[in-house]
Amino acid sequence: MEVILREDVSNLGTRGQVVRVASGYARNFLIPKKLAVTATESNKKIVEQERQGHLRKEAKLQSEAQDLAKLVNGVSVTISQKAGENDQLFGSVTSKDVADALVAKGFTIDRRKIQLDEPIKQLGEFKVPVKLHKDVTAEVTVVVAKEE
Repeated sequence: MEVILREDVSNLGTRGQVVRVASGYARNFLIPKKLAVTATESNKKIVEQERQGHLRKEAKLQSEAQDLAKLVNGVSVTISQKAGENDQLFGSVTSKDVADALVAKGFTIDRRKIQLDEPIKQLGEFKVPVKLHKDVTAEVTVVVAKEE
């Protein structure tokens, strides 16, 4: 059965692509979840219009993310934590702490966009990537200082 994908489906195809799938997969999964529609001429025109609208929206979001990246790049935030000997923190600095520090500076960034591989557990200065869009990444400097 031929269907037109309305969303990107992993291991199958991208939005607007016409793919051939098993009829049961299309009837029971793709079509009920509105991931695809049957491949007819009228549906092809409708999906093409949706795809054009999605591309315009995506371009707008990417340009906004690039503007925000210009502002966020080079921003330095300081987080004070209690620390013991050898500059080891008693707790850790997580992406939520970095997001809260950025909010205090006037940037509203979701904590899930902050790409910390693991929590920071030592004093020092760290470069933390912030993924604002799938193609746009900014870098924030996080200074972890000892709380007096």
